Amino acid sequence: MKLLNWLIKLIKTEELQFKNDIISQKYLFWKIKRIFDVLICTFLLPVLVLTILILLILNKFYNKGSLFYVQKRMGKNCKPFNAIKFRTMSYVEVIDRKYSDPVELDRITALGIKLRKIRIDELPQILNVLKGDMSLIGPRPDYYEHALLFLENIPSYKFRYAIKPGISGLAQIRLGYAAGLNETKKKSKVDVFYIENASYYLDMKIFLGTILTVIKGNGM
Repeated sequence: MKLLNWLIKLIKTEELQFKNDIISQKYLFWKIKRIFDVLICTFLLPVLVLTILILLILNKFYNKGSLFYVQKRMGKNCKPFNAIKFRTMSYVEVIDRKYSDPVELDRITALGIKLRKIRIDELPQILNVLKGDMSLIGPRPDYYEHALLFLENIPSYKFRYAIKPGISGLAQIRLGYAAGLNETKKKSKVDVFYIENASYYLDMKIFLGTILTVIKGNGM
């Protein structure tokens, strides 16, 4: 028991030191990044409203059901928050997909496929950014129950949550969707690299990479 308590204390100390180093070294960057997040998301609000009006009509024919989908995700400091998206899949009472399972393609609706390819399904998350749960750019937040398992099995995984998760991120544009432990380990390494090397240049590079994905329709 003493050994277990010592290990838990060591992990928490290591996480705290990592977070303090990241924030203190680039304190001004993170502050300005937050200001840009709020400004850009405020500018995008009319786009969100227009998209909602369009989808309210289209959903009646191609994606029957609720307009939004809210899912519990892991946020900064490994705390849960509710991420909001446009619904792209048919409704199920309980998610039973394991973290190692691929995307349930059979559940994605005809309209949902289109929304995913151009990443429009992520647009409502600007509300999460304005609320303070997310940033425009950062590590993509995982489904909370899956994230808890990743924390147990991937040592570097916890460091992804030293900052706010993002709507888009370096691992997302480099690796795409990650399924299973091995892919998530790779994703974690890329996300930690981003956190350690975060800069205006890197954020702009990720932003342009995301725009390119939207234009090409390569999202999923």
